[in-house]
Order: sequence, then C-alpha cells, then structure tokens
Amino acid sequence: MTALLEVSGIEKSFGGIRALNGCSLTVERGMIHGLIGPNGSGKTTLFNVLTGYENPDAGEVRLDGVVITGIGPGKVFRLGIGRTFQLTRVFIRLSVLDNMLIAAQHQHKWLRSALRSPGQGGERAKAMELLDFVGIARLAELEAGALSYGQRKLLELAYLLMADPDVLLLDEPAGGVNPTLINQLADKIKELNSAGKTILVVEHNMEFVMGICGRITVMHQGRALLTDVPAAVRSDPRVLDAYLGGAEDEGLEAEAVRTEGGSK
Repeated sequence: MTALLEVSGIEKSFGGIRALNGCSLTVERGMIHGLIGPNGSGKTTLFNVLTGYENPDAGEVRLDGVVITGIGPGKVFRLGIGRTFQLTRVFIRLSVLDNMLIAAQHQHKWLRSALRSPGQGGERAKAMELLDFVGIARLAELEAGALSYGQRKLLELAYLLMADPDVLLLDEPAGGVNPTLINQLADKIKELNSAGKTILVVEHNMEFVMGICGRITVMHQGRALLTDVPAAVRSDPRVLDAYLGGAEDEGLEAEAVRTEGGSK
C-alpha cells in the first residue's frame, strides 16, 4: 500500500499547553487506521489540524504527496477529506431527511463544483439511499431530536457521505452508542472501506477499534508512541504505560485479556 495521508513533525500549543509535540503519522491508502490514546494525548487536536480547523505551529500535512497544511476546512473538504465530530451536529427540530438536504446544500457550497449541483429530486434520492445504507431510512420523516444518540451518529455518517469523500476521519463514532448500533457502525465502516474509502478513526472503545482497524497508532503526550497491527499494539507494554494511572488503563488491560484471540 502507498501513503495517502502523511503528518510530519506537527507542533501545536494553546497558551502554555503543548497539545501536539512533533507528531508524525502515516495513513496508507485503503486502510482503516485507528488513533487511540489517553485523554489529552492530542488525538482531536490532530484531527483539527488534518482538516484545517487548526493551523499548526510547525510541521506539515500531505495528502497524496501534496502539502495541505493550514489551507482551511473548505479546501480540505474539496480535496476529498470529510470528518465527523465527537459531539453530533444535527438540526434537532428538522426531520432526518431535511438534515441530509441541508448537509447537501452546505457541501455544494464548499465543493464549488464546476458541474451543476444535483436537483432537489436527485439530492432526495441520494439522501434516502444513504439513510438506507446506514439503516435509518425508516426514520427519514422523524425529527432528528427524537433520534437516539447512536442514531444521530448514523445520521452524521450518512450526511458526511453525501459528498462522497475519499478519506473519512471519524471522531469517536462509537462513543455513547449502544452495543447493537456499535456493531452496525462497525459493519458500515468496513463496508465503506471495502468500497475504497481510506478511514482514520479516533476511538476510546478498544473492542471496537481493535475489531475494525488494520493498523493502530497510539498517541501519548502529543506524539505518536507507536504504530502497529492491533495484536501487537494490544501486547506492547508501552501502551499500558501510556494509559497507566487511570480507569482507561484498566479498561485497555481488560480489553487485552478479553480480545486476545478474538475478533480479527
């Protein structure tokens, strides 16, 4: 596989706090790549730098060999990188379908395509197709505020796909989601990857991330501690050291025992 998304020596500070400290990372084309680490290790800040929401103090981001550092979220989006957020962003008083159509309008504005945007009928058909893909088409006329948190995560994934980005950055897709919908999310992420999408996932749910990712990077104190296949990450003592001193460490250690020889 070839490198698609490359991060080299990224530095980012907020006042006296150094969020990223010489962080480097390579995501291969066609891979589901996980990004894990304790709270405050720099995962979301790195996502913000990758997608243009934050400008790094130093370092470089490249997409398919082209430098995209600091170009802004609109330009990053036009280049084919889409993202979700830790907290779902939906219009709670609008229907699920209307949320999709608003997403389409916003994306057309960002994409500024030379081609004519699809008409309302085409957008509705695509929106319903994607809602069906994530399993919530039956809820299309329901107010988004009536959705469960897990269903909102599925809606956010669906409207991200309206623009058909080549690279998906998913920020804690399994956070706060019940086990049934977590399995559904995992299946959809794998299906998108099989269709050619490159996916970078920030996640605290170890069972989820170990089950879907081909490679995992562990973040610690603003930099990448190691990158390897899930089985190697699970057994590396540096990972447990990085999590040491909190409940997350205990959760990771328990997960290492529970998933040993488990999902591939």
